[in-house]
Amino acid sequence: MRGSESQSPSVCVPPNLALRLLRLLLGISAFLFLFYTVGHYLTGWPFPTPLDLLRIASAVLVGGVMGLVFSRFWPLPPQPGFERVFRIFFLLLPALVLGYGLQLLLSANQALSLIVPISAWLSSGLIVRLPQESSPGERRK
Repeated sequence: MRGSESQSPSVCVPPNLALRLLRLLLGISAFLFLFYTVGHYLTGWPFPTPLDLLRIASAVLVGGVMGLVFSRFWPLPPQPGFERVFRIFFLLLPALVLGYGLQLLLSANQALSLIVPISAWLSSGLIVRLPQESSPGERRK
């Protein structure tokens, strides 16, 4: 390995990770802003104030950072299977508790307890583990 490489060769970290995370978090926030605004006109929910929008954006940011940190320690496996299911449970349970705490701390009407895990789940897929190359003897089996 070269001295400038900080990642192991079996993990695929995109070169523009911060930009992709920012784009993902802005997209989630824009969808939720639109969701709550349309909800006001269709169902009579209270109109989202700037403080409500700040609460939503902070929940998205907390969940996104949590998902990114989690994926640095346990990258997304390349193949579907039970490892992905276990990985989701190990990510979503603490994110749900953190969302409930954030909702109580900010005394929000919005479902911050669901926004944090969803944004954590979506942002945890940015770092993917590459498939392991097998040796010539294993390919024959």
